[in-house]
Amino acid sequence: MSEKETIKFDAEIDKVFQLMIHSLYEKKEIFLRELLSNASDACDKLRYKAIEKPDLMQGDQTLNINIIADKKEKTLTISDNGIGMSKQDLIKNLGTIAKSGTQNFLSKLTGEAKADSQLIGQFGVGFYSSFMVANKVDVISRAAGAKKKYKWSSKGEGGKFTIEEFEDDHDRGTSIILHLKDDELEFLDEFRVGFITETYSNHISFDINWINEEVKEGEVGKKKLNSGSAIWMKNKSELSDDDYKEFYKNITHSGIDAEPWMTLHNKAEGAIEYTNLLFIPTVPPMDLYHPDRKTQVKLYIKRVFIADDALDIIPPYLRFMRGVIDSEDLPLNISRESVQNNRTVQKIKRSVTKKIINELIKKADNDPEDYQKFWKKFGSVIKEGLCDGLEPRNDIIEVCRFRTTKSGDKMIGLKDYINNMHEDQDAVFYITANDYESAINSPQIEGFKANDIEVVILTDSVDEFWVNVLNFYQDYDLKSVTREGSDLKNKAKKSDSDTGEENNEDAALDNINGKDSTKFIDFIKATLGNSVLNVRTTGKLTDSPVCLSVPDGMMDIRMERFMVENKQIASANSKNFDVNPSHPIIEKLARDFDEGSESMEKLSDTVHLLFAQANIIEGEPIVDTSKFAKRLNDLIEKSLAA
Repeated sequence: MSEKETIKFDAEIDKVFQLMIHSLYEKKEIFLRELLSNASDACDKLRYKAIEKPDLMQGDQTLNINIIADKKEKTLTISDNGIGMSKQDLIKNLGTIAKSGTQNFLSKLTGEAKADSQLIGQFGVGFYSSFMVANKVDVISRAAGAKKKYKWSSKGEGGKFTIEEFEDDHDRGTSIILHLKDDELEFLDEFRVGFITETYSNHISFDINWINEEVKEGEVGKKKLNSGSAIWMKNKSELSDDDYKEFYKNITHSGIDAEPWMTLHNKAEGAIEYTNLLFIPTVPPMDLYHPDRKTQVKLYIKRVFIADDALDIIPPYLRFMRGVIDSEDLPLNISRESVQNNRTVQKIKRSVTKKIINELIKKADNDPEDYQKFWKKFGSVIKEGLCDGLEPRNDIIEVCRFRTTKSGDKMIGLKDYINNMHEDQDAVFYITANDYESAINSPQIEGFKANDIEVVILTDSVDEFWVNVLNFYQDYDLKSVTREGSDLKNKAKKSDSDTGEENNEDAALDNINGKDSTKFIDFIKATLGNSVLNVRTTGKLTDSPVCLSVPDGMMDIRMERFMVENKQIASANSKNFDVNPSHPIIEKLARDFDEGSESMEKLSDTVHLLFAQANIIEGEPIVDTSKFAKRLNDLIEKSLAA
């Protein structure tokens, strides 16, 4: 027998212990839900592995979970005959938390017991909830197919645990022995434990038994506490809203009051047969944007659990979905690796994805107000699907909702945008920005607002990517207002076209103060040199004197900046410098240039200041900040002296 080893916990786990031990959580009973869930997973894993290696089931062939109360010793034991753990498994699974799970857990704590109790289990800390009710926990385990058993023990305090080889009659699987605190002895009561089990774990497919070791000879000492039926295999008519809610709370490790925003329960028959019971949460998962987040939809084959992580059964842009998919067509001996490339799995994925999108479209049409609440929470994730060429982009775009220059706080779909367009409008115009306020006040959309042309406002990071992939909607191009082709030279006000008046804006743009502006524009080009790609007059500005734009075919300004910041490209390209020919500042500069009433140096300084202003508004860096400051100071000094 090996000697007892003492090992320190990860520093972050010690923080979790302190929270558990000092009873931060109101609903202490959820510790039982977590331990039963872990036991069920252990049985599932063994059942799956035994398909290829039947010897792993040697001994007890019936997988089950037992709960044993010892009132004399004040212990509660949760025991399963599942896959079990080796010494290394015990150290890894109970002594560390993978990746940043604990840190995420700690960062999401609110200080409110009711809210915080819903976090247990979401970040792999479910086992440690045992310390809410126990002052010591022993874990005895033997891995399936192994000869040696090991015992893991900890009191939580002190940041350490012990592990040793253990000699007893413990069979395959794991027993967790909770040495209950004196004020938590209610969890030794059969009816209390039975109620908790029925509330949280009734759906678990393995028998959960209450074992009474104090029965008299001849009496039955085992009582089943759960129904053990797969809820997703029942007909909808057999299930109530409460049934769905209880299952949802169990698989999401949610609190008493949690309920799904949408429930999708379907059975597909025909070319492929499967059943899905899926939920969209009301509250986004805490790790929704974590790069290591995996799908939370479990795949079953004929009620046998196969996998729930690293599984491509739900596309990444629907990763907030929770629930179960059960296939009748896949072979039980399929490996987890081959699941990824299996054609039937991919057909199921496409079918389920289509069902989800169709239900979202229905919801958006039938209850737009509630749908907007959903979209604000999950919309930026769904739009990731627009970047994937293998996904149904034309369907995904129909569920997307956007704020526009006309919609205010309301969000609309592109179909509504098209219905509101002018007859002569040839594109869906959009602007990308860091936030709504920056977009709605941008010089880039002044002319669009003046001409009563609606502009879609995009403020999510993912927007920069999908607009470069999905270039059109229905028969209309998607066009950024920062591009050359969006300068409104041929976009008359609706009132102009109604009256039949000829639009002479093109001619007006070529002149400043009624004179040909060619020499003045050439002066600006020479002044700014390689800092600009081109200098043009534009009709899209009304209140602002200047702005930047990019030619068609080049990256949008915000996208290019993202690429530079992430070192995907070495440096930014020069932009067009667009001037408003009817703005007083431009008119004054052109007049001074034509009359020679101001020095070229002063005119050049003013042009540089205007160019710097255009860069600042777009969030672009000013190359020479010292010269900018000097020019600005000189201008202020002269204005004060005037």
